[in-house]
Amino acid sequence: MSKNGTSSPIDWANWQAEIHATLMFVVNGYEVLLIEKQRGIGAGKINGPGGKIDPGETPLESAVRETQEELLITPRDPRKMGELFFAMSDMPDIHCHVYTSHSFVGTPTETPEAVPRWTRFDKIPYELMWEDDQHWLPHMLEDERTFIGRFKFEGERISWMDVQFDIEM
Repeated sequence: MSKNGTSSPIDWANWQAEIHATLMFVVNGYEVLLIEKQRGIGAGKINGPGGKIDPGETPLESAVRETQEELLITPRDPRKMGELFFAMSDMPDIHCHVYTSHSFVGTPTETPEAVPRWTRFDKIPYELMWEDDQHWLPHMLEDERTFIGRFKFEGERISWMDVQFDIEM
């Protein structure tokens, strides 16, 4: 689905992200473990745990490490569900790898980076999240659909987007 049916203003084939990042969504039945982000990109927003990929680290290693650092839990058997590409007007461009996990070790605990928040799928506060989340997150959580999303942001608003589902990961 493309916003307004227009062609992309970005040459995605030659686009390069400045930041490579991850997100992890821990799922238990019809609830997902979200965080209230305390600092960094997206501070003040609701999201999944995640962050920048460190040099020499794979996206999966980063997703697990970031979840450990932010919530003091270790996701088990994570599955890659998607990739997000963000062309941003007022911050570095981001390429994000998205994972889910249906089990973990530890107890979700508040840290200086994040406040844990178990949330029912039907109560996800999209109005407190990045605008793109509403276009892919419910499909990933409820239908376990894989995806690739490309978004052009002007400030915190989407000016163009394309999301494709059921992509081979």
